[in-house]
Amino acid sequence: MTQPIHDLQTRSVAEFTEQAYLNYAMYVIMDRALPHVADGLKPVQRRIVYAMSELGLKNTAKPKKSARTIGDVIGKYHPHGDSACYEAMVLMSQPFSYRYPLIDGQGNFGSPDDPKSFAAMRYTEAKLSDYANTLLAELGQGTTDWQDNFDGTLSEPVTLPARLPNILLNGTTGIAVGMATDIPPHNLTEVVKGCIALLKNPELSDKQLLKYIPAPDLPTTAEIISSPDDLLQIYTTGRGSYKMRATYHIDEKEKNLVIIDALPYQVSGKKVIEQIASLMTGKKLPWVTDIHDESDHQNPCRIVLELRSNRVDTDMVMGHLFATTDLETSFRVNLNMIGTNGKPHVKPLKTILTEWLSVRRETVIRRLNYRLSKINDRLHIIAGLLIAYLHIDEVIRIIREEDNPKAVLMANYGLSDIQANAILDIRLRQLAKLEEIELNAERDELEKQKAMIENYLNNPDALTGLLVDELTADMKAHGDKRKSPIVARSQAVALTDSDLTPSEPVTVIISKAGFIRSAKGHIDPTNMGYRSGDAYLTHTHGKSSDKVYLMDSTGRSYRLDAHALPSARGQGEPLTSLLKPPSGTSFVTAFTGNDTDKIILASTHGYGFVNTLSELDTAQKAGKAIINFDDKAELLSHKISDNNTLFAVVNSSGFLLIYKLDELPMLKKGKGNKLMDLTNDETIVAMTTFGDSDNLIITSGKRTITLKPNDIANFKGSRGRRGRQLPKGFQKVDFITTA
Repeated sequence: MTQPIHDLQTRSVAEFTEQAYLNYAMYVIMDRALPHVADGLKPVQRRIVYAMSELGLKNTAKPKKSARTIGDVIGKYHPHGDSACYEAMVLMSQPFSYRYPLIDGQGNFGSPDDPKSFAAMRYTEAKLSDYANTLLAELGQGTTDWQDNFDGTLSEPVTLPARLPNILLNGTTGIAVGMATDIPPHNLTEVVKGCIALLKNPELSDKQLLKYIPAPDLPTTAEIISSPDDLLQIYTTGRGSYKMRATYHIDEKEKNLVIIDALPYQVSGKKVIEQIASLMTGKKLPWVTDIHDESDHQNPCRIVLELRSNRVDTDMVMGHLFATTDLETSFRVNLNMIGTNGKPHVKPLKTILTEWLSVRRETVIRRLNYRLSKINDRLHIIAGLLIAYLHIDEVIRIIREEDNPKAVLMANYGLSDIQANAILDIRLRQLAKLEEIELNAERDELEKQKAMIENYLNNPDALTGLLVDELTADMKAHGDKRKSPIVARSQAVALTDSDLTPSEPVTVIISKAGFIRSAKGHIDPTNMGYRSGDAYLTHTHGKSSDKVYLMDSTGRSYRLDAHALPSARGQGEPLTSLLKPPSGTSFVTAFTGNDTDKIILASTHGYGFVNTLSELDTAQKAGKAIINFDDKAELLSHKISDNNTLFAVVNSSGFLLIYKLDELPMLKKGKGNKLMDLTNDETIVAMTTFGDSDNLIITSGKRTITLKPNDIANFKGSRGRRGRQLPKGFQKVDFITTA
């Protein structure tokens, strides 16, 4: 018969899973991913440092196998995977990862190119660094709380009594559940000076504090290029980002060699070389002919770029590389940590330092009280010993003759149990007169120390002075100069494809079937080969760095890049594969030139206007509407030369009208104004622009007529007039040119 279960609780699955997940989340946040403001360490880091100190692996000791250390860590304090624990240990030993490494490693502990390329822990050895003493020096002096380890057999410190704000000096990164932390390293000297300034003036503003701690200081000499406003934003909110940029110089002997000598924090030189090589193979870096890595032990970073010549603009090339590779990188800042209240929070710089200084003040008070207690205990014993020396003969008699000398001593001389035991423990050699003198000297020295400690404990200003003195001493012992210079730089801009393309003469050809291609040089395309059933339509001369503007039969404009067009060695590609014009339309003309170049756009029904090439520009493959006309009209266009002042237009009846070019309106888009008076079914058949001294050549079939300036005067009028009829035989004009 089964026994009834009396403690059974009924809970919904949702409630149970929610509580279980929250417990897991809090474990990850508190016991794995986030550092504590007191010592700047995550639990695994703290346990590694403590376990190494327990193994006697101080900076002055002989290193031991890493496997021995990791075995102690996971066996006594951190029951997790050995590989993750070893990786955390390796990270604390890498001078390219930590600004002030906590561990001194011997063997392969990774490289800047691949921080995780370290050897297995059975091959490497390690001991604590000199800087790690700032975390451990006061550990056995009552300065920190202790907790049981995971199985309750040992004790471990809750936090280490850091003498310096390690939370900022080495920083850390971590991902918890629902939150993360990204704390960059800082310079020890700068941070300590900021702490001292804050101790002397707790009302120091954020901007004043940044005079001492202006920016992070990474274990690399690459530049920090963020603006002071961006850095102030980081330190006042606890969130933001800063930028780092590689440094370079030009070789003194070979001026075409650019040497990159420092990379941003945790940027792999191998990856940067791959990125630059990819740009070179993709013809996105025409000025660089070669790249090679000359890094070695003496030069940890030496990436050499070989330029095409020493006349290449080095700043322009490097600016492009900064914008397109990891030579310039942004780093996220999220000053998230476990505070003195035991809760995770994103803190501004002043709050971090204020909290740490409060922890440090409390640590020093606990250390002083611990020392005071030890001094009082020793003075108590010394007082008893001096009583014994004062009555040495009687004390010796009592010890020799009494059955319970301890009780007699305590009764006769008013001694405590501790004092009586100390007297009974005196050796014969200690009965010398010299020993009494030494006890008196020790008592006097301890009395001085006691008075000094009591002064610190009772006088807050004196305690602050002690904090300043200790911080200054540690700064002198471990401080150094800033590694990462703070430099104001202009924003790096990636060059466009047209900037990267050599500016060479090209001819862009369009066929009647809508195929486009580009030939090198300015050539006559009318004699080129075309597909069966296809023929020449139009062309334009330009440069490979130009934009090509196209107009279709509906008055829409399109834009392509000349350097991206198919080669004229073939027969081109259909424009419909590059663009998306409305169905049933065809391409009519093409232009190249500067954005400010002017063109005339008109319809065969007699309306038009002046426009610029820049107005034809569009990134839309479907183009954009520029000139409006009905379905029965056709597009006419003409590019205006700089010296053109007159406009000539001919209709289908052979009437020619010439007037000043500035009578045409300048519009971005629309129908335009009336060019000349048309009657019945007349249309515009040709138009051109020319200068005052130019001749007009009119072609009709195989006939041509040249109008000189005197002849041209007969056809001049105002815009919108009908003009005068050309001589007999020129009623059907094909086109007009100038000479």
